[in-house]
Amino acid sequence: MPDHVHMLISIPPKYAVSQVIGFMKGKSAIHLARVYGERKQNYTGQHFWARGYMVSTVGRDKKAIRDYIRNQEDEDKRIDQMQIWN
Repeated sequence: MPDHVHMLISIPPKYAVSQVIGFMKGKSAIHLARVYGERKQNYTGQHFWARGYMVSTVGRDKKAIRDYIRNQEDEDKRIDQMQIWN
């Protein structure tokens, strides 16, 4: 998606979800700033990711979640098309 990220990840119970998400957001933002922002050091006060995140448990139906993630962009386009006529 051009404006957000969907990920299906497995987090062992010994880690807090907030810790894992914070780590991933932090490391990826630093990497992207260095590679694409031509920055060689960290700068404070700048934000790449939004503050929040959504978490849900998958349970037994991982395939349905994977399909949802893969097809989300098509579904969003379909919904946008329907709203044009409203």
